[in-house]
Parts: sequence; structure tokens; C-alpha cells
Amino acid sequence: MKLRRESRMLKEKGLASLRRAAEAFNGFDDVGRTSAVLLHLQHSFEMLLKAGLIQQRVKVFDARDGRAIGFEKCVNLGREHLGMSEAEAGTARAIDALRDDEQHWLTECSEGLLYIHVRAAVTLFDDLLQRHFDDRLTNHWPHRVLPISAEPPRDIQTLIDEEYKQIRQLLTPGKRRRPDARARIRSLLAMEAHINEGVVISKRDVDRVERAIKKGGKRTRVFPELSKLGTEVAGDGVTVKVRFSKTDGMPVRLVGADEKVDAAALREVDLQRKYHWSKQELAEKLGLTQPRCVALRRHLGIDDDDKYRHDFKFQSQVHRQYSDNAYQAMRSALDDGVNMDQVWELHGPRPGRAA
Repeated sequence: MKLRRESRMLKEKGLASLRRAAEAFNGFDDVGRTSAVLLHLQHSFEMLLKAGLIQQRVKVFDARDGRAIGFEKCVNLGREHLGMSEAEAGTARAIDALRDDEQHWLTECSEGLLYIHVRAAVTLFDDLLQRHFDDRLTNHWPHRVLPISAEPPRDIQTLIDEEYKQIRQLLTPGKRRRPDARARIRSLLAMEAHINEGVVISKRDVDRVERAIKKGGKRTRVFPELSKLGTEVAGDGVTVKVRFSKTDGMPVRLVGADEKVDAAALREVDLQRKYHWSKQELAEKLGLTQPRCVALRRHLGIDDDDKYRHDFKFQSQVHRQYSDNAYQAMRSALDDGVNMDQVWELHGPRPGRAA
């Protein structure tokens, strides 16, 4: 495959960073090891995604400030233009969330959880290489440099349960290990990025989880989102492949920072970050007029689902905004050939209907 020059250079940077991540993981020096692994791993994906986007002639510079887009935007564009599944996007988001907290504060990620994420990252990197560049990791480095562990990857739910038990023990009165416990709590909170977009770990989240654990809360109640996470493992030894998947779990809802709740299962999120599309921006991005965009939203039930829209209230005014999930649902409908003339006939604006 003939690559555009910038795409080839970005791909090489991605491969170099992945190699550094593998070297750091397999290294003998434990001091700063997790930081090095996650930093290089996150950078490798940002470079590879940008390489794929450039190859597809997708703009990777922000029109407002002229700077290259960040990781979160790369993942969103990857879902749109590179065919990344939600599970694949979740793997990339989780690596970014773990890296972010490791870089800016104190995070303790157990060896089992670190290994399964690194292995899943290597699998995903190889999948993306093959899918978009007709290339494989084995063409660039031998199996012996892949992340290696003395233990085979274990079920993610077992690893999460073990980590939760360890946190509970660290919080036992008299242990004097509270900072260690909170560092581990942050890792589990970061892993919720597998399921949700825009995960940011706040002190309030950590405080709420800590209180719930001290009160004897069950893991499935304190971290209900993580109950939806599964893993698919294939192969063995150095050829093992790990992919994260989603399963059914307990339903949860998101809360804004201004809501006063005392339940560890309710996670604070920046709702303005999650629901960032206005009606006009959504229509323009989809290439529709605003009235036809309204009709498509009605056809798909976008405005009736909290996953897709949120109403922000400012004094007496209400502003409805939409999430990337809404855009993806509408984009998929258009790509699948939805008959917009029929949609317009059935759901087009009528007198008395709200837009």
C-alpha cells in the first residue's frame, strides 16, 4: 500500500512508541515503569490513528486554533472514519484515562490489570495496522519484544474483584494505607472509560467510592459500569491476543457536578463535554438542513433517549445538546441508506411540533 508521506511518518512514530511501551513493560526497573508504559502506549495510538486519518484525507488540525487535534478527538474520528467499534474505542479511551491519571497524580494499577490492558492494546494496534495499512506488527519486530507476563491473562471480572478486595483491605482501620487504596480506586475509575466517553477522575468520585467501600458496599454496586466489561482471549504464549468486549450490566445514570448525591455508583461527569453538539452543528456535520435533521432525529428517537441528548437549563432558558452517540446513530442511518424522503413525509416539522 502506498502511503501519503505524513501518514507514513506518523505510522513510524506510532510503531516506535509501541516498541518503547513493550520495552518498558518487560524492563527490570520497576520505578516509573507503569508511567513509561502508559505514556508510550497512549502516544502510539494517537500517532497510528492520525496516520489512518491522514491516509483517509481527514483533517487532523483544529480549524479554530490551527493545532493538531488531541487523543479524544482522534478516537471520535476513528469511530467515524476508520471503522473502530465501540469496544475498540473503549480500549483506547481506557488507556488514555489510565495514562492521564498516572501522569498528573497518583495511580496504582495492579500487574494483572496493567498486563491485560497492554496486551489488548497490542492486539488492537495490530488489528488497526492490518485493517488500514495492510501491515502486521510481526513485520516490524519479533514476538520476543511483545509484552510478556509469567501468568496468562485472566478474566477481567476476576481481576477487578481481586483489586476491589485489595482496596478494602488497604482501607482497614489501623492499616495506614489510605493513599495506596485511593491510588488503586483511581485506576478502577479510569477503567470506566471502556464503557463511557469523557471519563475524568475527580477527587469527589474517589471520596464517594472510598466512603462506599468503608461502609461495606459490594463491588457491583460501587462500580456497576465495570460489570459490563468482558475480555475475549485467543492464542497462548507470546501469540496471545486480548480484546475487550461489553456485556450486560447494572443500569446506571450519569450525574452533573451540580447534583448533590451520596451514592458511589453515580459518577460525576462533565455533561457539557459529553453533550457538545448543538442542533445546528449536528445538522451541518451530517450535511442536512435543520428541518430534515429534526425529521431524522424523530425517526430514530434521538430526542427521547438520555444517551443521545441532554437539556441544559440556564435560569429560564433550556438548551438541548447532543452527544457523539447521537451523531453516530444518525450517521449510521444515513450511511445505511435511510430513505430521507419517507422520513420527511412521516416526521417532518408540522405546525405545533417542537423542533
